[in-house]
Amino acid sequence: MARRQHGVVTRSDLGRLGFSEEAIEHRLATGRLHPISSGIYAVGRPELTPRGRWMAAVLACGDDAMLSHRSAAELWGIGYEERGRIDVSIRRKSKITRKGIKVRARPSLDASCFVVRFGIAVTHPVQTLIDLATELKPLRLERSVNEADKHDLVDPETLRKALDAYGGMPGVRTLRTMLDRHTFRLSDSDLEVYFRPLALGAGFPMPLTKHWVLGYETDFWFPDHGLVVETDGLRYHRTPSQQARMAKRDQKHTAAGFRVLRFTHWQIAKEPNEVIDVLRRIGRVL
Repeated sequence: MARRQHGVVTRSDLGRLGFSEEAIEHRLATGRLHPISSGIYAVGRPELTPRGRWMAAVLACGDDAMLSHRSAAELWGIGYEERGRIDVSIRRKSKITRKGIKVRARPSLDASCFVVRFGIAVTHPVQTLIDLATELKPLRLERSVNEADKHDLVDPETLRKALDAYGGMPGVRTLRTMLDRHTFRLSDSDLEVYFRPLALGAGFPMPLTKHWVLGYETDFWFPDHGLVVETDGLRYHRTPSQQARMAKRDQKHTAAGFRVLRFTHWQIAKEPNEVIDVLRRIGRVL
């Protein structure tokens, strides 16, 4: 008997392979086939692996069906499925209902929004992250974006640019806002222009810029206060060697008795009051 991937086969596939109705019924009666849903069977044993369950769910929803949302995220290795429910999207108008499956009719989805992975139709990583943004809280969504980057599925900068092609699709605005906070980057000259007034507003003197302290270049250095301010841009895409160097730099400065503060470029440009408040609080204890 020919098998579909992951131990799942459809009745129509069996028919195309030459199995008669009587032959199919005989295999059902003798335990060689086990019904999963209408026209969908597990081969050999009734238990299915997660991939088998996903394959069966997609097949049960017919043409143009694909794994999506949290189930797609788990297949890609960037999230966790809501156990007991499988998410499937269909690129056509449909009122299909299946036990244990949340079916979404999405006729506006473009064919480029899905691919095949491990033999299972699934939403593309970009589309999967957009869909997750409609359901997950910010911290879990950010974790999924980080996992997609770690698995080389899509890096945050590429993801941010790709969102422009998805218009007003639900989830795009949420995902774009989250990405903007972390991928936003000022030039060195703009960074100085933005940060210096914040330091003055918090009661600090004008900082030294790009000054070397204990063998490391700092973004901003307040020698009279022993304060180092570092700014982070594009933080998702640091290499391990860059991360190690930053950690050693912070450790050396801290061990020397200096206070080290970090602000994102987004904070400096978009949340200046928050930066001033933190600097004022630090200024009181230095």
